[in-house]
Amino acid sequence: MTTSTPPLLQLDALRVAIGEKTILQSISLDVAPGELVVLMGANGSGKSTLGLALAGHPAYHATNGTARFGGADLLAMEPQDRARAGLFLSFQAPPEIPGVKNNLFIRTAMNAVRAARGEDPQDAYDFLGSAKAAATTLGLPENMLNRPVNDGFSGGERKRNELLQLSLLRPRLAVLDEIDSGMDVDGVRAVVELVQRLRSEGTAFIVVSHYLQLIESLQPDTVLRLADGQIAERGDITLAQRIARTGFVQAPELAEA
Repeated sequence: MTTSTPPLLQLDALRVAIGEKTILQSISLDVAPGELVVLMGANGSGKSTLGLALAGHPAYHATNGTARFGGADLLAMEPQDRARAGLFLSFQAPPEIPGVKNNLFIRTAMNAVRAARGEDPQDAYDFLGSAKAAATTLGLPENMLNRPVNDGFSGGERKRNELLQLSLLRPRLAVLDEIDSGMDVDGVRAVVELVQRLRSEGTAFIVVSHYLQLIESLQPDTVLRLADGQIAERGDITLAQRIARTGFVQAPELAEA
């Protein structure tokens, strides 16, 4: 990445609470187009909270600091407007949406994003062709396009369905929350290939993962360790390798050793 590239996402002293409980104390982070940031941390350190807060989940409230996306005030935007602006979040546990067909759900979302970009909507025929091709590439059976969203899907199939949405929506920033969880080897390979392709097109990523093989394959620009709701360490791939070797509870002097 070149230092002259203006940040796509800019977080400055962002504090996030659920009700009266503060989860994120102070997060400052810049992410440029095409950049990939890996987020690591022990359970409860605030990794999922960051993604949900950025996406606009109503239970997560910013109580201090700022968040700007593409120069706009992200915190002032409704969740649907954040998505239309190009922010994508893959859930750690993707929910079922009974009664809503997968292909209709994704095409509606995609056309809302296209409209925000000033592009014409894609009709059902053209969408189905591109969706089937993307599903095949990701190892997702075509018949799942006609089923309700994630209804009866296995854990790995739900994660591949998140990848299908990512592939078709082509966001400006994607937050992937443990996308490798429940994935087999082929699924992890599909994650890496899709992320690499979208990065080459300018999509930025924040990836939450503890799977070192995936992290090394993604070749992140930055690795962050969260602790107690704030960024405790910043580094490169060697930070992820050290965490995989020593865990989160090791004292810094032991990690150095």
